[in-house]
Order: sequence, then C-alpha cells, then structure tokens
Amino acid sequence: MLKKTFYSTCKVMHQVLCLSTMNRVFKTRFFSRWMRKSELTDKALCDAVMEMIHGLIDADLGGGIIKKRIGIAGKGKRSGARTALATNKNDRWFFVFGFQKNTRSNINSEEKEALRLMAEDLLSMSATELDLACQQNELQEICHEN
Repeated sequence: MLKKTFYSTCKVMHQVLCLSTMNRVFKTRFFSRWMRKSELTDKALCDAVMEMIHGLIDADLGGGIIKKRIGIAGKGKRSGARTALATNKNDRWFFVFGFQKNTRSNINSEEKEALRLMAEDLLSMSATELDLACQQNELQEICHEN
C-alpha cells in the first residue's frame, strides 16, 4: 500500500513539475490563421508541448526551431499536422508554422532560415514584450496550467 501511495505522489509531483516547466506556450497570428483551416485544437498543441517536455521531439532543425507531428482526431499523427516551433526547450514554446502532410512534404531551406530568424526574435522577448504582443494579437497564449 505504501509503495502505491508513493508512486501516486511521485506521479502527481512529476505532472506539477512539468506544468511549471511549461511556463508559456504561444501561437503566432499566422499559425492561428492556418489552424482555423485545420482540425487542430489548442488542447492538441498543449498535449504536444507536454510530449516535447518529455523528450518526444520529431526533429531539431537548429537555431531554436523544432518540428513536431501532431495527431488530428480520426487521422492520428502519421496523417496529421506538422508543426514548427520556436523554443528554448525550457519555458517558452511558440507555434510558428504548420502544414498538413497531404499538402506538402517538408519545410524548404528558405523557410527554415526565416523560422530561425523568427525564433531568435521571439526567444529574446521579455515577459513584458510577450504580454504586449498578446495584447496586440500578434501572439496568443495557450495552455494556461492545463
């Protein structure tokens, strides 16, 4: 019985620790527009961030950009959405680009470079600048302590 209680307590503590590491998650205005056309939800994005916190990253493209497949209801990850995030892999996650696998196969080199520049800008923003960007609808914050 003690072992089961210890395990449950550790599991809860681990989830709380993960939520605290997942400090701020955003999607850009461009990403939000694309998302409206897909069947992707904010919950799916938040779940993907939790997976990445646990090390489940599909590809590190360098310069603070990572690629993550996200399942869409009824399609799963294989046929779902591909997303690019700007992140410091610690406490800031920005969904910046998305596409469906059936519309294109990957991100080209020019897009990667543009995403790296965007990541540099986003990751250098202060908390005040992030709040202002949210007020101006340039960014939308999601995953408020799921």
